Amino acid sequence: MTRLRIALFALALVGVFPPAFAQPGQPVKAHTALVHALAVSPDGKTLATAGFDNTVKLWDVAPDGTLKERKVLAGHTGPVYAVAFHPKENVLVSASLDKTGRIWNLVDGKTTQELKGHTDIVDTVAFSPDGKTIATAGADKSVRLWNPADGKELKNLGAHAGSVYSVAFSPDGKSLASAGGDNLIKVWDVPGQKEAKQLKGHDFPVTAVLFAGDANTLVSASMDRTIRIWDVAGGKETKKLGPTTDDPYALAWSPGTKTLAVCGYSGQLTVWTLTGDKPVFTKAIKSPGYCVVFTADGKTLLSGHDNGSVAVTPVTAR
Repeated sequence: MTRLRIALFALALVGVFPPAFAQPGQPVKAHTALVHALAVSPDGKTLATAGFDNTVKLWDVAPDGTLKERKVLAGHTGPVYAVAFHPKENVLVSASLDKTGRIWNLVDGKTTQELKGHTDIVDTVAFSPDGKTIATAGADKSVRLWNPADGKELKNLGAHAGSVYSVAFSPDGKSLASAGGDNLIKVWDVPGQKEAKQLKGHDFPVTAVLFAGDANTLVSASMDRTIRIWDVAGGKETKKLGPTTDDPYALAWSPGTKTLAVCGYSGQLTVWTLTGDKPVFTKAIKSPGYCVVFTADGKTLLSGHDNGSVAVTPVTAR
């Protein structure tokens, strides 16, 4: 399975946007190359952006969704593919084309640990709910667990038959889901450090996974242009949404509004309920999209795009 996105690095476009500041409904020029990942801090006040300009940036997020640049985290020697906040501490983890992860102290903006062991792009990263474990995966097809205290690998859990594009911990921290270029979702037993089951049904690479509200409800997105909802315990698909109008690259879940956001490659943003059959909100952004997150209140979408921008989109019912 070849990389789906790395070739797009050379195609990143530079647009004209307000300098490092944006009001709701306007894009902000965040990076000098495409924005591949976003994360919102647990308190909802900080946005982290991962850029193909090799940097991570931190932004203040106002209650109305306004963004203001605060700090640049420099250290990676290749494009940054993923970012995730520690659930309690002022700590961030990032992952890169340079085959490493980095743990950052956000007070001084310095790297405290490097995660070394992957042999190719580290495409995705996640903190466990208790903050004691980091999961990574990527183009070397492996899924790994790390100790954030010392940066040492705890376990190479195993591998997909293709690149791994997304990992997500369950809310109880007992399970880890991974999305593969082999069209599979794997669910891993975290305490047992082993594969628990495979969820089969997608016809093309799975680009994103997340747990929606509880440890038994998993949502996935695929280049087969469907969004699927799974009963993890039963190992069965319970609902299929779509087809989407483009390849969906990223998912986000809002606990407050109990809605799902989908970001598609063409720039299409949609919001769904898990029980409906059609989007409750749709917005087209004029640049290919790679990532999406909700603000803390679930009222605004932040999405990262090929032209280096972060779009700020208030969510309104149709």
